[in-house]
Amino acid sequence: MEDRRLLKDYRSYLKIERSMSPNTVSAYSRDVAAFLEWADSLRREVRGTSLLAAITQEDIVGYMQSMPEKTVSKRSQARALSSLRSFFNWSVMEGYLKGNPCDGIDSPKLGRYLPAVLSVEEVGRIMDAVPLDNETGLRDRAILEMLYGCGLRVSEASGMRISDLFFNDGFIRVVGKGDKERLVPIGDMARDAVCGYLDVRSRPSAPQYSDTLFLNRRGTGLSRVSIFNLVKHYTMLAGIDKEISPHTFRHSFATHLIENGADLRIVQEMLGHESIMTTEIYTHIDSSTWQASVLDHHPRR
Repeated sequence: MEDRRLLKDYRSYLKIERSMSPNTVSAYSRDVAAFLEWADSLRREVRGTSLLAAITQEDIVGYMQSMPEKTVSKRSQARALSSLRSFFNWSVMEGYLKGNPCDGIDSPKLGRYLPAVLSVEEVGRIMDAVPLDNETGLRDRAILEMLYGCGLRVSEASGMRISDLFFNDGFIRVVGKGDKERLVPIGDMARDAVCGYLDVRSRPSAPQYSDTLFLNRRGTGLSRVSIFNLVKHYTMLAGIDKEISPHTFRHSFATHLIENGADLRIVQEMLGHESIMTTEIYTHIDSSTWQASVLDHHPRR
C-alpha cells in the first residue's frame, strides 16, 4: 500500500515538476516498481518497518548484481540505477529518507553507442519500396521522408499535427522531449510527400483527431509501434540487411548533414539536443575534429 502511494506521488513529481515525457515517466516508474518488489520479497518477514527506510546501499548493489548480463544490457542497468537515484533523491527531498542509498554507487561503464547508419543510396531504396498508389503508401512515404528529411524522433512523427506545418515558410514545428518546441526546416521531398498524403487523407474518426497529421485505418492517431513496424516492413522490401528502426533515419540524417559540411551547432539545434556532445556521438564525428575546427578559427589563437 505504501509502495503504491509513493510511486503515484513520484510519478506526479516527474510529470509535473520535472516535465518529463510520458515515456520517460513510465520507464522510471517501471524501474522503481521492479526494485521495490524485489526489495519487498527480501523483507516480507520483517514487520513494523518501513520498506523504504530499511533499504541500504547493499540492497541497491545486490539488485544491480541480480540483473543477468545476458538479458539486461549495461545501458538498461545504467538507466535502472539512474531511475533509483532519482527516486531516492525525491524521497530525501520529501523527508521520507535522510540519505540516498544510491550515493557512492558507480554506473556501469558504457561503451560508445553508435547505431546503424544508412547510406544515401539505402535511404533511396527504402523510399522507393513504398507504393504510392494508395493512401497507406502515401502516408508511409510521408512518414519516412519526415523521419529522415527532418531528423524526427518516432514520438515526434507520431505526434505531428497539421497545425505544426508551415510550408509557406519552409518550416515545421516539432514538440520534442520535455514538451520543448523547435523549428525545423523541411525540404522539398518531405514537403511534397506530406502534401501528397494530405490530398488523400481520410476523415478522422472523431473531432480530437482532426489536427493529427498521420492517421491509421480507423481514423485515429498512428502509434509509435505502427511506425516501427512500417520501417521494418519497407527495409525488408528494400533488401537491406541491417538492424533498422525509426531512429536510424534520424541518425543517418544527422550523419549525412555533417558529412556534407553542415555546422555541428546547427545540427544540434535541428535535432533538439541539449548537449552538443550528444550530437557529436550521433554523428560519428570525433570531438577532436570540431575542437580543432574551433581552435583553427579562434580569434585568440
